[in-house]
Amino acid sequence: MSWRDTILNEFVQGVSRLTLVADPDGLLTEEKLALELKEKGFDLLEFYDHIEFRYAYEVNYRSIWDRGEQTDLVVVLRLQDSKLENLPFDLLQSGRKLQFNLGTIFPNFSYPIIEKLDYQHLDDLFAAQEKYNPDRMGDNATKDFILRHVFGIAAELLQTPVDLLRCLLRCHYSSLSLPSELWNRLVHLLQQNQNFAGWPIQEIVPDALAFFSFLQERWPLFLASLDQANESNTIQEPRHVFDLEFAGPAILPFGHHDILVYIDNLFVEGKLSPIKWEKKTDDWTQCGLMNKGEAEGGADRINRLMDAVWKALPMEDCRYGGWLTFARKWAELQQLVETFDSERSFSEIEEISSEISIKFDHWLQHHYGSLINLPPVFPAMLHHVPRHLARNIEDDPNGRIALLVVDGLSLSQWSSIRSILQEQASDKHLVIRESATFAWIPTLTSVSRQALFAGSPPFYFPSSIGSTAKESKLWRKFWESIGLSRLEVAYQKGLGDGDATQTLDDVISSRTRVLGLVIDKVDKIMHGMQLGASGMHNQITQWCNQGFLSSLVDYLLDRKYQVWLTSDHGNIACSGVGSPLEGSIAETRGERVRIYPTRELRTSISAQFPASHEWEPVGLPPHYFPLLAKDNSAFIQDGKKIVGHGGMSIEEVIVPLIKFERRSK
Repeated sequence: MSWRDTILNEFVQGVSRLTLVADPDGLLTEEKLALELKEKGFDLLEFYDHIEFRYAYEVNYRSIWDRGEQTDLVVVLRLQDSKLENLPFDLLQSGRKLQFNLGTIFPNFSYPIIEKLDYQHLDDLFAAQEKYNPDRMGDNATKDFILRHVFGIAAELLQTPVDLLRCLLRCHYSSLSLPSELWNRLVHLLQQNQNFAGWPIQEIVPDALAFFSFLQERWPLFLASLDQANESNTIQEPRHVFDLEFAGPAILPFGHHDILVYIDNLFVEGKLSPIKWEKKTDDWTQCGLMNKGEAEGGADRINRLMDAVWKALPMEDCRYGGWLTFARKWAELQQLVETFDSERSFSEIEEISSEISIKFDHWLQHHYGSLINLPPVFPAMLHHVPRHLARNIEDDPNGRIALLVVDGLSLSQWSSIRSILQEQASDKHLVIRESATFAWIPTLTSVSRQALFAGSPPFYFPSSIGSTAKESKLWRKFWESIGLSRLEVAYQKGLGDGDATQTLDDVISSRTRVLGLVIDKVDKIMHGMQLGASGMHNQITQWCNQGFLSSLVDYLLDRKYQVWLTSDHGNIACSGVGSPLEGSIAETRGERVRIYPTRELRTSISAQFPASHEWEPVGLPPHYFPLLAKDNSAFIQDGKKIVGHGGMSIEEVIVPLIKFERRSK
């Protein structure tokens, strides 16, 4: 039995065609529960905006019921302070009413603490509750219970540097999603331990980037200590330690077997950077050294990263976060292969790519629809991004947000420009927090980018689904709906060249609090590309070296904007398999996607192209039926090579989501 069963037992088909649920914690939209409800025949419709809800309700359900057809609809009211009585009268008259919250499922824990947990951890919490049957707990007891039984962290057992580093490596390498309340509790407990006096606990415990920076600046000191040990047979503190950003011991136990198991992967996956080191050292340290030529070193890292990618392939029933984490590893490998242009690597990567395509396609068909209504605590999809950013505006009356949308930028191409941005930053304390999110399928600009600026699924903008002309209007409408005035919201597209400072001076004013900017340079490079993925990396790198993007970020950070960067879709190198002879029946004729007004027309064309996929129109407007090119094929002249987008490959669907900050000096 799981916590989901207590909810699923309330849903039996045929009891009521309309069920109204007060769900302040968003339990029904949890990824696995939403999928199980769908498999039982229930559709979820969130009540968030009155107008959007009424449109979806009338088009998709009321009209069906009026024809005498049957469907089971669950209307979810998720706002914390809202009650079912606030729903429209016609729904209240005919709907069955239910209510669920975390407090009833986990009655003995502190509600303010468990509501902050990522829902992927509720299974472990429920299992621990069943096993230990805890008494009523306050905040700190709840935090300690969760740390111990959900995350496997017992603060009282962390007594040595090896204990602490092993714990933090496990947490930060695996990107464990602890809420700030739990990190702060762990910090408090560790600060009481005199064994860690002088350690930068406040910085390195809750912040993965700070932790890896701490390891990075200690790595050369550790190598120096090994060199001294070879001379004197004892490891000593280095004679001179200057300019360390983080306090704490100079020498960390990198060579301990519990720490050693992480070291190779940290350097291979780019969490730590190899350094130049001319003196002879132990064999196991070679992964963190730049002693080989660039080509040899690149080929070596490719081989090791290829092994890591094979091992990290997500399981069939994994959560969406598993694919987001994997996509970043895959992007690092692609970037290396496309940069070093190794024929051997290309042949091996094709084998991995084929396996990824099979697994990702299957996962998307079964799980993609469950992502749409997930809470925007962290954006699972692009249309969640504005609601996630809006929380910062609502919490800070003086807060400012800038969203940079680099049209067409893939994760692997982001890997090419990340280091350039860090080198060009005017402030060397620039922090780049990297994550990823799902674009909309089909991965067309008019679909995915418009959903991003609208903060809504494409279903709600059917009249403009074929263009980007209404982006500015949709962007302003979203922010006005949360209380900002039109004068506080700005939007500009067509950016990428020229003087970034002058560009922004012309766009924003002293009143601007929210800024949406479209940088279309990468998309222009893609549509003119004839040299494949390697040519894309080369030209994007050249463009980034010109400094427009770094100047843009610096300008916005200087003016106290919270700066985010994302993309509307990625891209993939593909080969033509022929173009459908369809006359005027296709409403959109993309290289990787065709859009048809009926299922029947789409099916008739699909039968002619085995390398195509009839995508279920999840979250899309009525009469909008995409036919996608499979794998790395394209609906163009047979054998022709292009870089395109519009399909459902991992390269097109999972895109970067980046936050820029400045670490306090």
